[in-house]
Amino acid sequence: MIWFLGLIALIGGALAWRAWRKRQWQQEVLASRLTDTEWQIIRRQVPLIRKLPPALKAPFEGKVALFLNQVELVGCNGLEVTDEMALSIAAQAALLVVGTDAWYRHLSTVLVYPGAFKSKQTRQDGYVVTEEEVVRLGESWSRGPVVLSWQDTHQGGLNGQDGMNVALHEFAHQLDDLSGQTDGAPPMAPGQDFATWAQVIVAAYDRHVARVEAGRRTVIDAYGATNHEEFFAVAVELFFERPDALQGAEPEVYDQLALLLNVDPAAWT
Repeated sequence: MIWFLGLIALIGGALAWRAWRKRQWQQEVLASRLTDTEWQIIRRQVPLIRKLPPALKAPFEGKVALFLNQVELVGCNGLEVTDEMALSIAAQAALLVVGTDAWYRHLSTVLVYPGAFKSKQTRQDGYVVTEEEVVRLGESWSRGPVVLSWQDTHQGGLNGQDGMNVALHEFAHQLDDLSGQTDGAPPMAPGQDFATWAQVIVAAYDRHVARVEAGRRTVIDAYGATNHEEFFAVAVELFFERPDALQGAEPEVYDQLALLLNVDPAAWT
């Protein structure tokens, strides 16, 4: 019995040391800085980064470095992932969490296709199960991986003013999934009230669905009427790329996202 308890203590100590070493490694990486060449590439590939307030530049650099150290970017269908591609994807992922301690802790792989790709979807209606093949620009799986079309990811990074960004969309799903399920309710920020979040988001979603079903033009992309998780993801796209538009159309949604992500893009110049 004594040797068994000693073994348990040894295993527990090893796991604790491993967790401590991982935290130390993350802190070391987060303290690293981008080179001038890397900054030039990111500013060229993702012009929205030029608006970052000075106080956010150091956290942004560290999170770009952590993303590139943690996540393997795998080219598919013959695509070779270049340094420019990697920095563009990492920059867009880091932008989403630049103001918060939230992190893609379960993500280890991003699959990058040259363009739109086919994905099989299974649907069940009672006892009837159907499988169909759909064309996608991006996908996010629970606990990874993320799948991206480079053509659309590249274009989304270059155009930071149209409110459409496939990388922000898919990484928003990863952020959402940190709560244990992708349902439009990510872990709240310190001091943020979940009941208020739910009330604001559900009410805005219901208004959005009604407008889409009525054929009315909407500031938030119509795809957001699919379900709560897609509403959250498209709202995040708009929050960063057209913050004034989101603030004007759904000010309470903007405020909740600003609390969640601890940034205020409407004030960036």
